Amino acid sequence: MAGYLIFLVAFLYTIGFVTDADFMVGGVHIVGKSIDRGGLGDGTLTATAVIVDVALLALFAVQHSVMARAGFKRWWTRIVPASAERSTYVHASNICLIALLVAWHPITDDVWRVTAQPWRALLIAVGLAGWVIALLSTFLIDHFDLFGLRQVFARLRGQRPAEHAFATPLFYRVVRHPLYLGFLLAFWGTPRMTVGHLIFAVATTGYILIAARFFEERDLVRIFGQQYRDYQGRVPMLIPGMRRRSGRTAA
Repeated sequence: MAGYLIFLVAFLYTIGFVTDADFMVGGVHIVGKSIDRGGLGDGTLTATAVIVDVALLALFAVQHSVMARAGFKRWWTRIVPASAERSTYVHASNICLIALLVAWHPITDDVWRVTAQPWRALLIAVGLAGWVIALLSTFLIDHFDLFGLRQVFARLRGQRPAEHAFATPLFYRVVRHPLYLGFLLAFWGTPRMTVGHLIFAVATTGYILIAARFFEERDLVRIFGQQYRDYQGRVPMLIPGMRRRSGRTAA
């Protein structure tokens, strides 16, 4: 429960962090530090700032990739109960995300800055829509399973969590990974792209493409077999309407 509550706070703050939301309530900045404001450094492009930011992003990516793999889970559940495996993953993710938010070095040189309407409003809307899509995607599959709550409460009741059947609700009929698509829209949909924000967007995009194609897709084929291979043939991975070439399936 603590891990889930920490995640909710960190996730909401991350939205403000990435969108550079600067608003006050009662004289207090709700988002005291963002991707382009506050924190360490003076906002200039330096080797130190780039190295620190890339290292923070790499830490988050490695933790997510390693702890999500079946081999790690088999090893880890020799140490913790299987019902707590996902919760410990959430705790580790929280730690890495909070470290990124706290230690991030803003680099504020502009790559692009859109001020003209309606384009500025459109980019803001795309970014916010991305966050909505990402969050809704977790509920379309099993939000509370993703964050470890279902497993823990099943254990408290002396039950085993039910196995998930293969399903493709709503967004999953359009792309295979709407959660990742939502994050890509959220990270790139901005009227002001700074060098720091670009590093963040490029690094997270690279991680998403590698993780989805070479890790998550293989895990899903291993779990669901031909059913998922057929799904790969029908539905594109990230870009709606982009069909795979005939005869190609994930390894």
